[in-house]
Amino acid sequence: MGVLESNSSGNLTPAASGGALPLPGYLALLLSVLMVTLVATVVAGNALVILAFVVDKTLRTQSNYFFLNLAISDFLVGAFCIPVYIPYNLTGRWMLGKGLCKVWLVMDYLLCTASVFNIVLISYDRFLSVTRAVKYRAQRHMTRKAVLKMVAVWALAFLLYGPAIIFWEAAVGYSVVPAQECYAEFYFTWYFLLCASTFEFFTPFVSVAYFNLSIYLNIHRRNKNLSAGLNEMPTPKPVKKQRDGAAWSVFFVKTRKVSCSEPTAISAVIEDDDGLTPSSCVNLDAGQILAHREKSSPGGRNSRSFQPSPAVTAPGRRAPGSRLSRDIKIAKSLAVIVCTFGICWAPYTLLMIIRAACSGTCVANYWYDITFWLLWLNSAINPFLYPLCHSSFRRAFSKILCPKRQSVQPQVVEPQSC
Repeated sequence: MGVLESNSSGNLTPAASGGALPLPGYLALLLSVLMVTLVATVVAGNALVILAFVVDKTLRTQSNYFFLNLAISDFLVGAFCIPVYIPYNLTGRWMLGKGLCKVWLVMDYLLCTASVFNIVLISYDRFLSVTRAVKYRAQRHMTRKAVLKMVAVWALAFLLYGPAIIFWEAAVGYSVVPAQECYAEFYFTWYFLLCASTFEFFTPFVSVAYFNLSIYLNIHRRNKNLSAGLNEMPTPKPVKKQRDGAAWSVFFVKTRKVSCSEPTAISAVIEDDDGLTPSSCVNLDAGQILAHREKSSPGGRNSRSFQPSPAVTAPGRRAPGSRLSRDIKIAKSLAVIVCTFGICWAPYTLLMIIRAACSGTCVANYWYDITFWLLWLNSAINPFLYPLCHSSFRRAFSKILCPKRQSVQPQVVEPQSC
């Protein structure tokens, strides 16, 4: 693709060299195995997410619809885009005709862009679940808005590249793509690629980084407020009670029921395996009784002192070291999301603009191919980075993959997050 020649219109176009020389037999075999493995991983991982959503009705909440939308776009990447590209990549020649080339290009750009926009939507949804927990919880089962957002993702993803792929040749009046190659007509139009990349990568990357950083700062602030609030709580007064030679200490937590929306509420961030679940509220009802058994002493009747165990600690209270460890875990989880997105998309986006600016003469083909495959690798990582790290999806996966084990094991009720 780096060699240029003049066409009948006097414009420089890539030479019809098939894009690349035929590969040696051993290298072609190795690449075939790697590409087929990638296809299997993308299809299997995302198909499992889709199947879990269909089988388990409890997953059909607003946030999980966005996981479904991401899985659909990534599944189609593995089921259509990569398999069609494999022969072209191995032989260096497009043998499926110009019409299917247009279809493949539209689908490839559409699905990859939709995957990016879905990642932004998931990050935004998590941002709302943490910063506006009460309102979000009230609307979490209202799926109409979620469906509208999903449709908007696909519409915007198509409008970014679809019309340009379809109508660029008609608008310019000639084609720059040789008969045996398949790439977009704007392949070397750097200013168009720069504008499109702003909406496809740069803006989404900044948005994802902002949302996830805000989530971490919000959780960190809640932990500090929770620690300060619990430290200011009055120490409960023990009441001595005798029974069969053993001393029982019973104390009451006197407080009114608090609301999540009140600034004085005792809030705790309950992690859901992925460390990203929304905040939940710990409500202490007036007259709540917490019992603690005390070992009897030789002068049991005169003994009034006891040492509270962790069982009597107010719900949600954690040691400073535990809170720090949790903050670090959440920070790492969010950093992995942002860094994975950046690593998979930044190299391709930057090289694509540079390559267009220098008409393909300053970037070797293999570097472009590596960054191109990184985009599709992201579709294989997403199921493990998002739904598979969510406890509700993991339970659904266990039901699908190990139904006999689920029928034998007792069901464990996990705490629901707010």
